[in-house]
Amino acid sequence: MKSLLITGTDTEAGKTVLTTALAAYWQKYCPDYNLAIMKPIQSGVGDCELYQELFNLNQSPREITPLYFQAPLAPPLAAEKEGRTVDLGVVWQGFTHLQANHDFILVEALGGLGSPVTNELTVADLAADWRLPTVLVVPVKLGAISQAVANVALAKQFQIDLLGIVLNCIQPRTNEEIADWTPTDLIQSLTNIPVLGCLPHLHNPTDIDKLAQVASNLDLERLFR
Repeated sequence: MKSLLITGTDTEAGKTVLTTALAAYWQKYCPDYNLAIMKPIQSGVGDCELYQELFNLNQSPREITPLYFQAPLAPPLAAEKEGRTVDLGVVWQGFTHLQANHDFILVEALGGLGSPVTNELTVADLAADWRLPTVLVVPVKLGAISQAVANVALAKQFQIDLLGIVLNCIQPRTNEEIADWTPTDLIQSLTNIPVLGCLPHLHNPTDIDKLAQVASNLDLERLFR
């Protein structure tokens, strides 16, 4: 049973774009594999609904997102507003159920590695405890290099199996901007982590064929090893 955690340097880095691109690739080129997508905790409307719309998943909404809160806030804050707690036991049970019934699980993290899951734990804790191979999404923008370095340092601190970095154009970017703001050689030299490719800005992020195409341009062998 294999799994992959998709995390980012921060909110809106492009985790959902990469998750849907990888799912579209699997759906198009590996249709015999039983793929699952998981958003362990969701705050507000968003990813679970999108996955249901785009893909024919053999999963119920609760199997996609075991723990849901209404307020679009960090889980411990959203839970507090509802008089609840973040029950990671429910989330772990959901993950192990998917493990038993699917060939591969794409797990989209909430926020970045430093984002809080509970009042005591972050996404980095979850990745380490669940021993999840991880890919880091870095948005193409000024400051991206330092964000990449900081997140890789956090991954190494928690001994996370970080497979690679994927750059993502959150806005339309020229080749010069990509080269200047996210220079591949420099990021790889500073982090000692391979850059697996760059996702272009997608004007229609729900175009399944385009999502599969951009995923095929990444170094997928490192992610699906």
